[in-house]
Amino acid sequence: MKVSLLAILSFLIAACTTEEVTRSFDLQGHRGARGLLPENTIPSFLIAIDHGVDTIEFDLVVTKDRQILISHEPWFHHHISTKPDGTPVTEEEQMEFNIFEMTYEETQQFDVGKRGHINFPNQQPMEVAKPLMRDAIRAIEEYTEELGIAPVAYNIETKSVPDYYGVMYPYPDEYAQLLYDELLELHEEFGLFDRIIIQSFDPATLIEFRKLNDEIAQAILVFEERGIQEYVDVLGYTPEIWSPNYRLVTPEIVADAHERGMTVIPWTINNVAEMQRQLDMGVDGIITDYPDSAAVLR
Repeated sequence: MKVSLLAILSFLIAACTTEEVTRSFDLQGHRGARGLLPENTIPSFLIAIDHGVDTIEFDLVVTKDRQILISHEPWFHHHISTKPDGTPVTEEEQMEFNIFEMTYEETQQFDVGKRGHINFPNQQPMEVAKPLMRDAIRAIEEYTEELGIAPVAYNIETKSVPDYYGVMYPYPDEYAQLLYDELLELHEEFGLFDRIIIQSFDPATLIEFRKLNDEIAQAILVFEERGIQEYVDVLGYTPEIWSPNYRLVTPEIVADAHERGMTVIPWTINNVAEMQRQLDMGVDGIITDYPDSAAVLR
């Protein structure tokens, strides 16, 4: 039986910490709170919680020793990374630091926060490494318990590109199995499955994951103008969430998704006026690098 979309929305509404809400929508912290602290790190996730997110969004890659690491790229990006010798990773060499060919311990020798980020001048630099997914989720669960607030949901993106299967990413069947096995362990600790979304631009990883568990919600990520039915045809089922680039959102696409029983959660919106415009079109959630800025909408 597939997950109940109503159950997901009920959880997200119940997770709100204020007694009255002018708008009910899923506020998702993109890579935690990338505009405030280094992306895809535990401090970034925790500060996103401080700013009232309902959902923590992050990306996954896999190491040589098959550890699930939180990272947007399967390499160390030159904008943020510092090598073990203390020098910055350059654009020319960044892809040489292929995480799929590095052990977890080797990845921990790289810093991804102390340089800040050129595109996020208000981001506070700090020394930090890429975390394992299990360590991040445990830290987040402990933090919400300490604060005495409702636990958050997780929007987990499998980074995967067919041209790099077996080179920078596992093949989809292995990827899905590794992820599911780890989430199952965490579910037994924290009861996660009704708080998880698996999202991807790569339908193959979603298809393989659904074979393992069809009760965990999925989101198809969309970056081009193609109709919903095209994606449904590729997947062979209707995912719970349509997650397009916000520039692709129209009232018509929102209506189409809703008619199919899908929610609409666009990415990545960093302007409050645009957030308002999207909500006025009927989207069900907002993914943003600045969850603090969305407070005025709630």
